[in-house]
Amino acid sequence: MPELIRHLFCFMDSSTSPSPFLVELRDLTFGYGERVVLDGVSLSVPRGKVTALMGASGGGKTTILRLIGGQNRAQKGELRLYRDGGFDDVGKMDLKQLYAARRRMGMLFQFGALFADLSVFENVAFPLREHSDLSEGMVRDIVLMKLNAVGLRGSRHLMPSEISGGMARRVALARAIALDPELVMYDEPFSGLDPISLGTAARLIRQLNDSMGLTSVFVSHELEETFAIADHVIILANGKIAAQGKPGDVRRSEDPLVSQYVHARADGPVQFHYPGPSVEEDFGVSPSPLKPVSGRGGWT
Repeated sequence: MPELIRHLFCFMDSSTSPSPFLVELRDLTFGYGERVVLDGVSLSVPRGKVTALMGASGGGKTTILRLIGGQNRAQKGELRLYRDGGFDDVGKMDLKQLYAARRRMGMLFQFGALFADLSVFENVAFPLREHSDLSEGMVRDIVLMKLNAVGLRGSRHLMPSEISGGMARRVALARAIALDPELVMYDEPFSGLDPISLGTAARLIRQLNDSMGLTSVFVSHELEETFAIADHVIILANGKIAAQGKPGDVRRSEDPLVSQYVHARADGPVQFHYPGPSVEEDFGVSPSPLKPVSGRGGWT
């Protein structure tokens, strides 16, 4: 009997053990028209960690957030979201399943995207009223708790036009966590913030992730703040993953493209000019070297 019980518990442990990853991309391809943005990308988002998506503009970072949320669907491959002992392909969900999946997610849009005609309190209360049957007393308590978590409980009566950009981003964060999601996504949460507000936003992402047991994915171009709070960094380039790993490992990468990015070098694999016809082809001139003109102090 003891042997039977031991085998039973081993079986239960292996079948109910949650995946260490909450989101997985498997050989995923997506593009806009003829332009391929993600080309056979495979990556995993660790559960309970802060993952940063980085890389040059147009590399597919925000597109990955849109694919996770089901706004876009993969043209090839899978985007899988873990639930109840297994993974579901977001791209194959019907509308009802997609809405249920989105309830497990919070989203902080770039620049906040608050409702301009609703107060701070009403902005945070909005998802609670839309997606729950909680009493007004319970809504009030939850809203004030979320605002308190971002340091803005005293601003509940203000309108979005009466608060700063940094405060608006924090209100949007309170709204994003109102339904206690498993996954919170941030689209460039540091963009346009002054150094104090930027530091506050970075600290909040880290603290809320750890205190609430969240999984966080954020898009960022701010190297120092991102490397300071992220557990896992993924750098996208040319439709592929150029590098991924712990911040220190990525910073030490010898890949020319990654090195150019993390050290903010102007020269490297990423060129200043977008590929196109040569200057000679566009302007109909033949190339000729410039030569100094003797006695005129000029060039020809």
